[in-house]
Amino acid sequence: MTKKYFGTDGIRGRSNRFPMTAEVAMKVGMAAGLTFQNGDHRHRVVLGKDTRLSGYMIENALVAGFCAAGMDVFLLGPIPTPAVAMLVRSLRADIGVMISASHNPFEDNGIKLFGPDGYKLSDKIEGRIEAMLDKDIELALANADSLGRAKRVDGVHDRYIEAAKRTLPRDMSLSGLRVVVDCANGAAYKVAPAALWELGAEVVPIHVEPNGLNINQDCGSTNPLSLAKKVHEVRADIGIALDGDADRVVMVDENGTVIDGDQIMALIAQSMHERERLAGGGIVATVMSNLGLERFLQGRGLELHRTKVGDRYVVEHMRAHGLNVGGEQSGHVILSDFTTSGDGLVTALQVLACIKRENRPASEVCRKFEPVPQVLRNVRINSGGKPLESAPVKAAINDAQSKLAGGGRLVIRPSGTEPLIRVMAEGDDPELVKAIVEEIVGVIGDARSAA
Repeated sequence: MTKKYFGTDGIRGRSNRFPMTAEVAMKVGMAAGLTFQNGDHRHRVVLGKDTRLSGYMIENALVAGFCAAGMDVFLLGPIPTPAVAMLVRSLRADIGVMISASHNPFEDNGIKLFGPDGYKLSDKIEGRIEAMLDKDIELALANADSLGRAKRVDGVHDRYIEAAKRTLPRDMSLSGLRVVVDCANGAAYKVAPAALWELGAEVVPIHVEPNGLNINQDCGSTNPLSLAKKVHEVRADIGIALDGDADRVVMVDENGTVIDGDQIMALIAQSMHERERLAGGGIVATVMSNLGLERFLQGRGLELHRTKVGDRYVVEHMRAHGLNVGGEQSGHVILSDFTTSGDGLVTALQVLACIKRENRPASEVCRKFEPVPQVLRNVRINSGGKPLESAPVKAAINDAQSKLAGGGRLVIRPSGTEPLIRVMAEGDDPELVKAIVEEIVGVIGDARSAA
């Protein structure tokens, strides 16, 4: 089924424009509320958000929808996405909701849904909810005496901080480490610095003054330049950059060099493998992860399983095949021994633990492989346009795949959250990779113009 509302990661779009309107949000609350009512108990939903101005509008609309469906709403306020995934289980809720557009600018917002097990919804369940959004479901809503109630829940930050800290060994301390943490003026602006400080680190927090408009603005995991500068300025041992809802992380070493999700997965996988804690003989990543990661794992007798882009597809593959480490190059890392979703803080803590165990600089501990040259370009397309179906584009793709055969990879895919075609190529010959991407981007641009 072609989806009208849901994309790669829930529903996302420009705030106050379809589909991110108050009206749609209220309908999502109604439809999701009706979908997850099982049994005779009092049904409840936990509802978190990041720091975007539009969060107030979407939050109140969702509350109206869930209450109309007869569900009680526990309001968590600004809190990381992985905390919502944790609290939906901890509070025995029927469903969890996070209002966030992740790494997108403040103008965007989104709705992410979690089932009672703390995992993101499957395509099948999303399809069921989507099918209800354009239907008249008034007769299925709660009677006047069965409407839901809404209340703020205290202490949720402390619950999440303690859960994150418990992912480290009891005797592990981060004392002696000077850590800069960039919270992207987002959902983790309180919890991340607090957790690191409580574990003994000397913490230098930056971008922890959200005003509703500055989330992800020139900061966070998609823009770690200011983090690198601060690490150099205060002579920190390492820097941590979260995104707006803190479900992803990238890091920088003491020299300001970026440590992306692929390097983080390589480090954690090797550490867990050496301690006989890596399940399934490998890890799960997406088609976008670097070929260097695959070669690194193969050199240690480990396998790299690839999925399509989207951390929930990584999680689904992990669950189906019994693996406990997975993620994306962008910094979504899922460690299923601890969490059900990407968790930037928990992932960062595992990296810091590796540095403490090895007692060496981050630049030595976290650089596990030399990345294969990789070029990624985005081509903006008209909404609804399908340039990948044109004959010249197909011919260019086939030609590029022939040139890369045996020495690289080509990945071309539509974005699940924006009207973009993403073109990625990697290989041992950087000039060839660059030329291939330029050629395909040009052909797609011509096809877009001709449409």
